[in-house]
Amino acid sequence: MTPITVLLAEDQAMIRRGLRLILEDQPDIRVVAEAEDGAAAVEAARRLRPDVCLVDIRMPKLDGIEVTRALAGPGVPDPLRVIVVTTFDLDEYVYGALRGGAVGFVLKDAGPALLVEAVRAAHRGEALVSPSVTLRLLKHLNGVGKLPRPDRAPSPPLSGREIEVVRAVVRGRTNREIAAELFISLSTVKSHVSGIQTKLGVRNRVEVAAWAWENGIAQGTA
Repeated sequence: MTPITVLLAEDQAMIRRGLRLILEDQPDIRVVAEAEDGAAAVEAARRLRPDVCLVDIRMPKLDGIEVTRALAGPGVPDPLRVIVVTTFDLDEYVYGALRGGAVGFVLKDAGPALLVEAVRAAHRGEALVSPSVTLRLLKHLNGVGKLPRPDRAPSPPLSGREIEVVRAVVRGRTNREIAAELFISLSTVKSHVSGIQTKLGVRNRVEVAAWAWENGIAQGTA
């Protein structure tokens, strides 16, 4: 079995070592590079093309948002899969990273199992968002509205089933979990997700969730 290759971008050596130990304890994951600042992370990621990049929000030279945009943002011809790993569970930096193309984010204190599953989900082309982060961000967006809402053209209407899938995506559910919750096949879930992304003009599941937050579709998902 070919291992999932991972790049770690984290400026604190102790945390970086801890993340490496967690990941390399898994037989299907291999850390191929480490970076202690954002500029080094971008250079190494472009050179090595790892399957997944784990990126901290606050780093010297380039922060996590800038790194995410450089590796996965709009206009990047062959984007990499970036996961933000952060201590900031309610912060505009996290929102900016998602809008910049990140395929997920997890909290540093979420535990080893969630970190590993996030890497595997990203490698499968899925997204994983820490449930506590989703809940806090939902409350933030639906409350005081401190985060910017970019202007969007009207989106094509979604069916009732598609709305259910969108809300499951907001909760950080994988395709298999959505299939189990909605009593539909895995292939049907994949078809719905693909159709939703096409209708909304977005590139991945996290952008679907961002659209739901911005348009009030995510209400009631907590």
